[in-house]
Amino acid sequence: MDKQQIFNQVQSALVQLFELSPDDIKPESKLFEELELDSIDAVDLVVHLQKKIGKKVDPETFKSVRTVQDVVEAVNKLVNNK
Repeated sequence: MDKQQIFNQVQSALVQLFELSPDDIKPESKLFEELELDSIDAVDLVVHLQKKIGKKVDPETFKSVRTVQDVVEAVNKLVNNK
């Protein structure tokens, strides 16, 4: 899975879970300030992504996540870590 595919998954999850417009979701979008997610929403996103990628996500990995691109990078490390 490449970063573009991961971004598409993250974007789809944000649209599906939080009824955001796909046009508002860019790699540089700030999760908390611009997309108005809270910590519970972030947990929901992580759980959703875990199901999609079939791998356990370490909560520590997502503590430093601030933007959509940060989420993509974190998921990319998980998926492509051999």
